[in-house]
Amino acid sequence: MRLRDKVALVTGAAGGIGREIARAFAREGARVAIADLDQDAAERTVAELVGEGRQAIATVMDVASEAQVEAGMARVIEAYGRIDILVSNAGVQRVCPLEALSFEDWRQVLAVHLDGAFLTTRAALRQMYRQGGGTILYMGSVHSKEASRLKAPYVTAKHGLIGLAKTVAKEGARHGVRANVICPGFVRTPLVQRQIPEQARALGISEESVVRDVMLRETVDGEFTTTREVAQAAVFLASFESGALTGQSLVVSHGWFMQ
Repeated sequence: MRLRDKVALVTGAAGGIGREIARAFAREGARVAIADLDQDAAERTVAELVGEGRQAIATVMDVASEAQVEAGMARVIEAYGRIDILVSNAGVQRVCPLEALSFEDWRQVLAVHLDGAFLTTRAALRQMYRQGGGTILYMGSVHSKEASRLKAPYVTAKHGLIGLAKTVAKEGARHGVRANVICPGFVRTPLVQRQIPEQARALGISEESVVRDVMLRETVDGEFTTTREVAQAAVFLASFESGALTGQSLVVSHGWFMQ
C-alpha cells in the first residue's frame, strides 16, 4: 500500500473527482478526511469506506470560510494527529459570456477555487511544517493551460492554482513539503454534465455538438477523462518519495493538451 498510515484531507470529497480520490487513497492505506459542504453526502461516503474496512471521518467545510477551514483542519488533526496530504479539490463553475457575467458569480468562483486553496493550504502547511513534511495537490484543469469561451472566472482561477503550487513548492521545500497540480480534461461529473445544456444554449448548438465539437474535439480518442484516471494520478503524486517532483502540473486529458 503506497499511502499506508498517511492522513489525507480531500475537499469536495463527497462526490465526483474528490470522492474517487478519497476512495483511492483509502485503498492505498490512507486515513481519509472527507471535507464537503454536503454533510449527509460526506457521511455516506465515510460510511461506505468504513464498511470496506477503511479509516475515514467527515468534516463539514466551506473552503471559502476561514473559520470552517480552520475548524475542519483542527478536527482532522485532533482525530489523526497529523496531515500528510491535502487535496484542494472543491470547485464550482459558471458558464456565461464575460460581458454578461455578474460580479457576484465572478467572486464566487474565485473564492471557492483560489480563496479555498489558500485557506486550506495555509492551515495544512502550519501542521506539515511542525511535523516535518507533507504533500499538497491542487485540482487544476486543462483550463489551467488553455482558455475556453464562457468560462472566464474558472479559467482565471485554474491558471492561478499553478502559480500557487509553484510558490508552495519553493517555500515548502526546506520543510519537506511538495506541491503539484493535477490538470484533468473534461470529466463527466455533475459539474460538467450541467455545463452541456448551458453551453448548448449559449453557443446555439446541440448538446451532442457541445460534447463532440467543444469538449472532446481535441482529445486523441474522443473520450472523457474518468474520475478513476484522475485518482490514479493523485495517488502517483501523493506517494512520490522525493522532492524531485514538485511545482509541476500533470495533465490527464486523453491528449487534449500536450506539453
